[in-house]
Amino acid sequence: MERTAAVSRRTKETDITLTLSLDGGETAVETGIGFFDHMLTALALHGGLGLRLQVRGDLEVDGHHTVEDTGLVLGQALRQALGAGAGIERFGQARVPMDEALAAVALDIGGRPYLRCRIPETQARIGAYDACLTEEFWRAVCAAAGLTLHIEAYGENAHHIAEAVFKACAHALRRAVRPTGGGVLSTKGVL
Repeated sequence: MERTAAVSRRTKETDITLTLSLDGGETAVETGIGFFDHMLTALALHGGLGLRLQVRGDLEVDGHHTVEDTGLVLGQALRQALGAGAGIERFGQARVPMDEALAAVALDIGGRPYLRCRIPETQARIGAYDACLTEEFWRAVCAAAGLTLHIEAYGENAHHIAEAVFKACAHALRRAVRPTGGGVLSTKGVL
């Protein structure tokens, strides 16, 4: 079974084209926000994903629409690639340190979108990236993919905190989408 998806979204604020493979492949990311590109590339690498992403957003306003809409498109692609969710681990968790920072993540691909996020705001910006957009990105992914995601992080350096969060989410996601065979892991029989 091929676990891939292709999603495009065009609005007055963003134009996004994304292809996703849950089983690896090439990674090429271009959003116009250097630090965000770095985080999405880390997400793909640590998540074992193939990710091709091209985003043109209204960066003359700020990065919010670009980051949030990218999260929506990635969430849609994740949901599409998983289909009915049969034969996957479903749950994943990870703890990732990065110097003084630590991120702990637990997620459920159960069809119920929910985000609980506790990330300290130690500085407003990381290059051209607004640090508060990390939470907005994951909220959008959860809404579109039907994920329940809990993120707890601490640290002093905003770059380290955000990178630990993205890598922890990647490792948790990698575990959750791991093929196990069989049916849907739910007493209801559906996700």
